[in-house]
Amino acid sequence: MLTPPGDAHYMAAALALSERGRGQTGANPNVGCIIVKNGVIIGRGWTQPGGRPHAEEMALAQAGTAARGADIYVTMEPCAHESTRGPTCSNAIIDAKPKRVIVATLDADERTRRRGIDRLGDAGIPVSVGIREPEARRAMAGFLCRVENGRPFVTLKLAMSLDGCIAMADGSSQWITGDRARAHSHLERARSDAILVGAGTARVDRPGLDVRLDGLADRSPQPVVLGTDKDMPEHWQQLDEPAAIAGLADINWLLVEGGAKTATSFLAAGLVDRLLLYRAPILIGGGLPSIGDIGLNKLAEAHGEWQRTDRRDLGQDMLEIYDRAA
Repeated sequence: MLTPPGDAHYMAAALALSERGRGQTGANPNVGCIIVKNGVIIGRGWTQPGGRPHAEEMALAQAGTAARGADIYVTMEPCAHESTRGPTCSNAIIDAKPKRVIVATLDADERTRRRGIDRLGDAGIPVSVGIREPEARRAMAGFLCRVENGRPFVTLKLAMSLDGCIAMADGSSQWITGDRARAHSHLERARSDAILVGAGTARVDRPGLDVRLDGLADRSPQPVVLGTDKDMPEHWQQLDEPAAIAGLADINWLLVEGGAKTATSFLAAGLVDRLLLYRAPILIGGGLPSIGDIGLNKLAEAHGEWQRTDRRDLGQDMLEIYDRAA
C-alpha cells in the first residue's frame, strides 16, 4: 500500500510534539499526537507531566466532535490496558470514530503491544504502522530502553579540551566550555528525568544539578550520586554501582555528567547509549583525562561502536553527538 504523501509530514509534527514531554512523563512514554481533517490540524497533544493525560486524550479533547472522520497520527500505539489513572486511548479513539489511525511504532509494553491496533482494527478503523518508525524510536528511546532493557536510556556528557582533558591537573575545571555550550547542557538536563554524578565530584564541586535556564527551572531532574556519602542532600538518590540504575523508579532518561571515574565505570559496564561531547578550542596538556581504562583489549574492538548523529557549533565550542551503533 502506498503511503499518502502527507503522512510523513504530519507524523514529523507529532514527533516534534512528543519532545515536549521528554523527561517529564514518569514511567510513561513521551508520545505526540496530531489530528488532521481536510488538511487542517484540529487537535494536538503530548504526554503531560507525570504521564497523564496521554497525548491522544489531549488531542481528542481539543478536536472534540470534529475528530469524527479525521486522521489521527500518534507516535506510539494507543494504549489498550486498563488503568485507574485515566481512560484507555484505543477505546477513546474508537468512540471518536476517526477515518483512520497512523502509528509510528508499536508499544513495547506487552500489556498493549498489538492489542491497541488490533482493537482499532476490530472496530473497523484502518490502521497504518511504521511511518517514521526509526525517528519515533529515537524520540521515545527512554521508555523503550526501560521496557526492553530494564534500565533508563543513558546519555554521557563530557566537556573537554581539544586534547581530551576535563580539568587541570589540580582538578580545576570552571570553565572549560563557554556560555552557549553550558546553556545547551542545561537544556539536556531539562530533557532528562534524572542526572547522575560521582560522589567525588559531588563532594568537591558541590554541583546544583538543576536547570538554570529562564522558564525551565521547574524541569530540574532528580539528582543521583554514584557512591555513598552521608553528607549528600536527603533528596539525592545514592547508588553503589552503575548497574543499580535499573532500580531507579519511573526514570526513562538518565544524564550522566561525571567525573572521569564515573564516566569510565558506565562505559566499561556498557551502559552508555548516547555521548554528548562538548569540545573547547583549548589545549591543557597534563590535565585530567576525560575517561580512564574501559577494558579495551584490542584497538579493533573500538571501531564500529559509535556513530555520529549530530555536530554543531556552540559559540567557539563544538558539540558532537554519538549514538551507540545498533
